[in-house]
Amino acid sequence: MNTINRRQFLKSTAAGLAALSLAGTKCHQSSAVSKPNIIYMLADDLGYGDLSCQGQTHFETPHIDQLAADGMRFTQHYAGSTVCAPSRSCLMTGLHTGHTPVRGNRGDKPEGQHPLRGDAMTIAEVLKRAGYATGAFGKWGLGFIGTEGDPNKQGFDEFFGFNCQSLAHRYYPPYLWHNDQKVDLPGNDWTHKVTYAPDVIHQKALEFLEQHQNEPFFLYLPCTIPHAELIAPEDEILQNFRRKFVEVPFISTRKGAEYGENSSPSGYASQSEPHATFAAMVTRLDRMVGEIMAKVKSLGLDENTIILFSSDNGPHKEGGADPEFFKSHGPFKGIKRDLYEGGIRVPMMARWPGKIAPGSVTDHISAFWDVLPTAAEIANASYLPQNDGISFLPTLKGQGKQSNHQYLYWEFHGQGGKQAVRLGNWKGIRLNMANNPEAPIELYDLSADMGETNNIADQHPEIVEKIKSMMQEAHIKNPDFLFEFEK
Repeated sequence: MNTINRRQFLKSTAAGLAALSLAGTKCHQSSAVSKPNIIYMLADDLGYGDLSCQGQTHFETPHIDQLAADGMRFTQHYAGSTVCAPSRSCLMTGLHTGHTPVRGNRGDKPEGQHPLRGDAMTIAEVLKRAGYATGAFGKWGLGFIGTEGDPNKQGFDEFFGFNCQSLAHRYYPPYLWHNDQKVDLPGNDWTHKVTYAPDVIHQKALEFLEQHQNEPFFLYLPCTIPHAELIAPEDEILQNFRRKFVEVPFISTRKGAEYGENSSPSGYASQSEPHATFAAMVTRLDRMVGEIMAKVKSLGLDENTIILFSSDNGPHKEGGADPEFFKSHGPFKGIKRDLYEGGIRVPMMARWPGKIAPGSVTDHISAFWDVLPTAAEIANASYLPQNDGISFLPTLKGQGKQSNHQYLYWEFHGQGGKQAVRLGNWKGIRLNMANNPEAPIELYDLSADMGETNNIADQHPEIVEKIKSMMQEAHIKNPDFLFEFEK
């Protein structure tokens, strides 16, 4: 078992931050390099409205705002699902939830989630075949060490972070995983809170950039922030928000939810000031995004690197989180676990100097399953597995004809079972399928009702029938993740 010495960690952190402050830039990759570097940053439960460039007023996200200002902001981009594991499965495989292998947050013993199958072909495998160094730093949630879903068996040369998303509920865990090795975090033992895991993971990601600056790389950064628990280090970021908001202290009713004896890592041990803590966590995430951009620039990789930023689903309300106060869902209805827009429409920005026009905004309708074919086209990959996506590279570059989806499809196996389809500006949603697999379909016109407040299914039976047919077509039974009515 490996252990990071606390003094070594603090020293490397300081050195990393100092390197970012250098005014000069180095140029290691030749301008003639044909394969662009790809960085994909994924926040956890960050809502459409949690960024100041998208309306957030209680705090600012200047670095993410700058990423958007330097490149393109997508206003109609969708997560793979409305919860963690299936959304990430869609991202990795380029398959929507009616086809992707992992369709729920099922946990497996001794640790981790139900694994991706061995025959799954991920974005990392596609890019690795194309000559890329591949690294994942953050939360995996698609298979424990040694299973078919192990990130090292799914195309990633290096993984560092939380393998299990349940353990990722805690920001001061006793250990993280570096490939197949446990790495102890100094001072953490389920009781004491010394080493903040996202900071350690972030520094490892910066090291990956240093180590692979002379070759094309794919860096996947699935950060755990701002997923519950709501907890942040006692530093100037948190102090800046203290006493700024009216607070209702979070009190967990779950057994073992506090740090201490008999602590349960699956619980939430949030701090008592949830508003200040949430603002501090997103601010910390924003700084990490800024440091990644600064590191890429300092290494002379700016013009040969595309950086994408998004979130795995809509905002949560666990652990004291208050999406209504922050208007985290933006102008939309719903939050995490909903298939209304607030649960699946997510932030999406892309920056690529010289390729993406600064300050551009697109209403192109896209989803997580489009990322794989887009990355493959960017990398000029010779192999592309079967997928449900459409490359949005023409939109990014503002060149060529952009193909569009006939429709987008989602299914969610929790809360009685749900399905949703977006067909142009039409949005169809079916709820409570466990009680009635043929439950009535709600219909909304997003062009006139983005808040999904006026169900007009009775007025457009022909559209409802089209959407019903698409729901039937898009859902292929998966014996590992059956709807309750299919069992």
